[in-house]
Amino acid sequence: METWTPELRISEVDGRVRLGLDGFGDVEGANLQEAGDALVARLLEIAMAFRNGAIGPLSTECGIDHRLLEFIWRVGDVAAAGGEARAMLFGPNPLAA
Repeated sequence: METWTPELRISEVDGRVRLGLDGFGDVEGANLQEAGDALVARLLEIAMAFRNGAIGPLSTECGIDHRLLEFIWRVGDVAAAGGEARAMLFGPNPLAA
């Protein structure tokens, strides 16, 4: 079964790289690597807060997109298992051995 992933956006604003992930906002960096690091850090922060109960309670009145919740939970699962959450956004690193 294929899992859903939010759409990744990339743009340049005033000479800086902006990355955005639908439902999780945008981050900026001086280059693509810096912006990618910032996006991964943001997602891990959200995932850990969600998993530790620091975000909530959520109810049907909130209009939450359950796909976003499932995605951020998967990010947390990967990180908790010692995996590389970055691959969930950008794919596996072909240079990693």
